[in-house]
Amino acid sequence: MNNLTGRIVKNISNEYEVLSSDNNRFLVKPRGVFRKDSLIPKVGDIVQFNETTILKIEKRKNDFIRPFISNVDYVILVTSAKRPDISFELLDRFLINIEQQDTEAIIVVSKCDLLSESEEKELKKSLSYYSKYFNVFYSRYEGLDDKEGFYKLLNNKISVVSGQTGAGKSHLLNTLDKTLTLKTDDISVALGRGKHTTRHTELLSVSGLLIADTPGFSSLEISEIKSTDLKEYYKEFVEVLNECKYNQCTHTHEPECKVKELVQNGLILKSRYDSYLKFFAELKELEKTAYKREKKQ
Repeated sequence: MNNLTGRIVKNISNEYEVLSSDNNRFLVKPRGVFRKDSLIPKVGDIVQFNETTILKIEKRKNDFIRPFISNVDYVILVTSAKRPDISFELLDRFLINIEQQDTEAIIVVSKCDLLSESEEKELKKSLSYYSKYFNVFYSRYEGLDDKEGFYKLLNNKISVVSGQTGAGKSHLLNTLDKTLTLKTDDISVALGRGKHTTRHTELLSVSGLLIADTPGFSSLEISEIKSTDLKEYYKEFVEVLNECKYNQCTHTHEPECKVKELVQNGLILKSRYDSYLKFFAELKELEKTAYKREKKQ
């Protein structure tokens, strides 16, 4: 059998669908040695394979755990305006995770048609701050407000749709490509959150764009970051990196901190800074617990 090169586009259980460089699809399984080496193939992986088996996984550009995907150029981060209501803290958690992977985030605010005119105006005012650092799009039941700009940005890129459960990720893809019939579901009124509708990760052809739909999730851990490194994942903090009095300023308690000055002057969004303080405290507590555990051993 001849060896081929392709990209994994779908995974269900221990079987993988690979799209070869000549646009043929193969259903294959990984070599047993991958399991021995604790290496699990992912959607997005570039692989060497034959007609039955994945033989080699090429070096990854980036490597996500949740969602379980690799080699991503953009993460399309879908957050709903309402049902469930937008959470800026959760948005910031997602953005930190994306920054960790050295990947660009695109924010899509869905369900804007559920807002009143004044609510939408207020929301866009808050998100205008984020648009300084990220591409921000707005969508309604019918689809994106700026579909042309969205397509231009993602052309010839590998993207993944991610975000909170019930935010409307699958619905967004269905509106982008009318041939798609991805399952969507209503929000649970009793629970106030969305129901999972995507059961596996799959890289789809969406009107010429390669976009992965992934299972949704409602929480995101940032425990793998050192508390002192957290500031590196806030673009606005990095911009003033050398303007604090202390080189190792954590932007929490130090005097003559440029970040705190910008927050006080309204140039850094206070809710964004508040999320930073909360995440910083979480990480410090985790580090404290880990230190105590090490001492006991």
